[in-house]
Amino acid sequence: MIQIQDAAFHYSKARLFEGLTLSIPGGNIYGLLGMNGAGKTTLLKILSGQIYLQKGQAEVMGYDPGKREAAMLEQIFYLPEEFYLPNIELKEYLSLNAAFYPAFDREAFEAYSKAFGLDYNKKLSQLSYGQKKKFLLSFGLASNTSLLILDEPTNGLDIPSKSQFRRTIASAMRDDRTFIISTHQVRDMENLIDPIIILHEGKVVFNSPLDDVSSALTLALTPSEPTDAACLYKEQVPGGWSSLRARKQNDMETNIDLETLFNAVITNPDAVSSLVPLYALNSTDAKQNQPGISGSQKGGN
Repeated sequence: MIQIQDAAFHYSKARLFEGLTLSIPGGNIYGLLGMNGAGKTTLLKILSGQIYLQKGQAEVMGYDPGKREAAMLEQIFYLPEEFYLPNIELKEYLSLNAAFYPAFDREAFEAYSKAFGLDYNKKLSQLSYGQKKKFLLSFGLASNTSLLILDEPTNGLDIPSKSQFRRTIASAMRDDRTFIISTHQVRDMENLIDPIIILHEGKVVFNSPLDDVSSALTLALTPSEPTDAACLYKEQVPGGWSSLRARKQNDMETNIDLETLFNAVITNPDAVSSLVPLYALNSTDAKQNQPGISGSQKGGN
């Protein structure tokens, strides 16, 4: 679906990417995580053809995104964190823009917008920021594009709307679609995004399914602070210390929340990536050659 090799990009004198490599096979809901300024939005704009690499190669669905070919653009819907909508009715926006997406499903749009509680007869200027975002989410999902890119989609949504967002995204996912969701709100995305991609210091330092994380790492709670070298990340919690460490053969599999995983990767990226198999550039099969728990140790997981 997506391949990036040896990518470089900078703003003025500030270097953002250097030697960035990324592989995204199709058919999943990917979570793109990173600290502020890591370049998540820039990467999404590169993938959608809005800005161009200064070095390296990028391929999206077989196209060079920098060429902005119509056949590629009609298969991508990009929802930015900040956006402008004209002062027109929802139905007028629909009639003007749906034509750019050959697979647009009007009935699906009406179902999504109804689930989000939108008034189809209102003008876009009459909607709150959260309602506008729900409208664009409904439009993007109904576009039926092969690639849907969402940058901080839950910002501006209240708690019930966040729950509805997760249900709606899950219901719209198919094997022939790929979603990339960039977010700081990792708790909003628990049980939705998988695999996880983490950008840090200009490179992709993590790109792996959560099943592989649970097979290679374990979360432990101890009454005292762990000091052993096997501890990849630790933090004090009520009742003691929570720590992430390499999973031994007889350890039970544990659920690892995204916030802990992210903190561990940012704190100790080389150690985590040496244990968790990562997607290779050109083949997901190559990840089997990465170090980690062997198939016999996974116990069938």
